[in-house]
Amino acid sequence: MGLGFDNDDGHRRITTGEQFAVLGGSAETHERMTETVVKTFEELKQRGKQLNEVRPTELAEIIKKSAPK
Repeated sequence: MGLGFDNDDGHRRITTGEQFAVLGGSAETHERMTETVVKTFEELKQRGKQLNEVRPTELAEIIKKSAPK
């Protein structure tokens, strides 16, 4: 689950997938969080792993790699 708290335009942003939910944030923050989580799950799929099969350190590496620059 990703939560964004920098929304000041009153818009409610919610994006969900099979294994994730991204809630709130400004348009930019919500887009960055969504892109990161989608790319993270794509990377897990390429590695042939499920979220519950990776160690926290490996997940942190994947998230860092998946985050937009």
